[in-house]
Amino acid sequence: MTDAGIGARLPRKEDDRYMRGRGRYVGDIRLAGQQEVAFLRSPLAHARILAVRVPDHLRSSVLLAADLDGVREIRADTTLPGFKSSTQPVLAGDRVRHVGELIALAVAPTRAEAEDIVAEIEVDFEELPAVVDMLKGRAADAPLLHEHWGDNLFLVSLTDVNAAELKAKAAYSVTRELRTARQVMSPLEGRGVIAEWDSRVGQLVIWSSTQQPHIVRSGLAECLGIDEGAIRVIAPDVGGGFGYKGILLPEEVALAVATRRFGRPLRWLEDRRENLVAGADCREHHYRLTAYADADGRLLGLDCEASVDCGAYSAYPFSACLEGGQIGSILPGLYDFSHYRCRVHSVATNKPPILPYRGVARTGACFALEVTLDALARQIGIEPTAVRMNSLVRPEQMPFDNVAKRHFDSGDYPEALRRAIEAIDLPSVRARQRTGEPDGRRIGIGFSMYAEQAGHGTSVYSAWGIPFVPGHEQCQARFTPDGGLELRIGAHSHGQGLETTLSQVAHSILGVPHALIRLVHGDTAMTPYSTGTWGSRCMIMSGGAVASACDALAERVKKIGAALLQADVASVRLEGGEVIGPGGRMSVAEIARTWYRRPQDLPLDVDPGGLEVTAGYKAARDTGTFSYAAHAAVVAVDTDTGETEILDYVIVEDGGVLVNPMIVDGQIIGGTAQGIGTAFYEEMAYDERGQPLASTLSDYLLPGPTEMPELKILHMETPSPYTRFGQKGIGEGGAIAPPAALTNAVNDALKDLGAELLMSPITPRRIVAAITAARGREAAE
Repeated sequence: MTDAGIGARLPRKEDDRYMRGRGRYVGDIRLAGQQEVAFLRSPLAHARILAVRVPDHLRSSVLLAADLDGVREIRADTTLPGFKSSTQPVLAGDRVRHVGELIALAVAPTRAEAEDIVAEIEVDFEELPAVVDMLKGRAADAPLLHEHWGDNLFLVSLTDVNAAELKAKAAYSVTRELRTARQVMSPLEGRGVIAEWDSRVGQLVIWSSTQQPHIVRSGLAECLGIDEGAIRVIAPDVGGGFGYKGILLPEEVALAVATRRFGRPLRWLEDRRENLVAGADCREHHYRLTAYADADGRLLGLDCEASVDCGAYSAYPFSACLEGGQIGSILPGLYDFSHYRCRVHSVATNKPPILPYRGVARTGACFALEVTLDALARQIGIEPTAVRMNSLVRPEQMPFDNVAKRHFDSGDYPEALRRAIEAIDLPSVRARQRTGEPDGRRIGIGFSMYAEQAGHGTSVYSAWGIPFVPGHEQCQARFTPDGGLELRIGAHSHGQGLETTLSQVAHSILGVPHALIRLVHGDTAMTPYSTGTWGSRCMIMSGGAVASACDALAERVKKIGAALLQADVASVRLEGGEVIGPGGRMSVAEIARTWYRRPQDLPLDVDPGGLEVTAGYKAARDTGTFSYAAHAAVVAVDTDTGETEILDYVIVEDGGVLVNPMIVDGQIIGGTAQGIGTAFYEEMAYDERGQPLASTLSDYLLPGPTEMPELKILHMETPSPYTRFGQKGIGEGGAIAPPAALTNAVNDALKDLGAELLMSPITPRRIVAAITAARGREAAE
């Protein structure tokens, strides 16, 4: 390893263009003859479409469902037993099932003119009762979204391991009903699509702000009924994804059809209102959770009934049951116990489809478990950290298969908690609580722990039976004639820093200067197939693939170099970008020039594949790596106003071997900001007719710089035994723990008042209401 290789805090290469405003996004692209698209979207959550009327003089500029002959609806099924299939219309023709669903597409030279056309389209609706609450949607008399189902359940999942024995063994138990609000993913750049039919090569070309170009191509081919080779998907610079840009959009399919119908390139750029109301929802869970402990305060088991609001359709490719299907295996957390039951209802409602958001189901499951553990500790009369320390999987048990059959690869969970306790200084916070605050506010401290499964592959996703299954990740690596190195990967970088970290991997093996290493990604015509960027998999999978390709290149370079140095290949080594032998040395750049420009000097037995290789990688065990962290927060709560201030925040994380600790810190800070949004601010509420109650960022609150505390980040590095360098995925972890840690801190501050918060976000209104209710109970008693 070098000071510029794996482990180096190397500044991000890509930031040079980003900070200078030289990034190129879908919104920066303008093709010859390009026109703009606007969509007519449903104003109702549930209704039959009786008629759609387009003025005759505008009909040639409008695309309706009737124009989609031969186009299939979007389908994302799973093979999980009991799953009910739904299809998502590209343009609704007879029924709409959520506000914002597409009905018509309009084309004009400018977006404003396209919106004017949309405004002249008339639709007659017959409004139907809407399912807005997932618990009411489970009732036998609830209105039905998909009548042929007979209910509103995509899937009911059950995990049961010795649950019947729990009550008899337990000395303590607590039950809590917890809920997380629906959120909207809010990347700086919304979705954007350009579609063009390239008649020269007979190919549909799609520029899309997507995390998964190859998966979008597959989905488009399924819907359009054309060969995948006739579709090229390009993802240019992408301004944040978080899972929202990991699905096939009906807008992508609609533009793909429309570009051929209208004979010109078309572009649609999502505005913020569309982002908020139409298609970026996530996180809405409900739990009724009972935790059981023995007389010593050790967790014995859990019994849970959970529901997930999945929205109206199953989104391609992850399906409607990504969250519900994972809760049963995620809920046990980092704890060692033998008794467990979890039933999860994945419920269809008249809302946009739920999508995978940074942390996916882990944020809700962590919130439910960790808040309940604090309640259990209060009942027992011990520190919440004691329940955790009594129950965590110990390092000597690693690797460890937990009650839900999750295979933890490595780590020291108790040590992470010990370091968090020390860094937050728990004894001094308790002393401060006893003294009281001069301004009358109440101080509280909260902890939360989680594991982030990352880089999970074939064995996991084939069991789910969704439309894609990851296999070997590939990298194409080649030297250029002047000794530069080109890496082509199928994953996409939209904030992860892959142009830097993958360069560090290649540099560690080949010694090529970073300035001469170039990453090519985001184009199905130029890169190997990949399921894309999701699940914190890139450093594991793409990093492993780059290493494999560079290893193969290194062997070819050494063989040519040895011949040119007139040395036996066994006697040379590759170091610092040079092949070094007993009698001399030769740079990789010189060897590359020889291959391309002076082939007459090459040995007769040279590999005819030259200095270009494609290599694949899969982890030794592909059930995933498990990074983890302990979060600790100290807050001050004003009991009159409900305002909460974060006074201190500590994160002790273990992502295995850190390829670039600076980028890891950036991932953690960004994720924590999103977690604070989940904890305190973000909520997409709906009225009884399914109308979203936030359509601007004045209504939907996001945390900004003034809401972010100064984080203390402490690193542990326990290598994974299954990955090339011992690295683990860490991109989602920061967003998982903050809602639980901060809720626990608020509840700790209010415990003497008898108030408890069990729903995120914990807004000032909810804090004041909880205090008022507690005082009312006290007065009644």
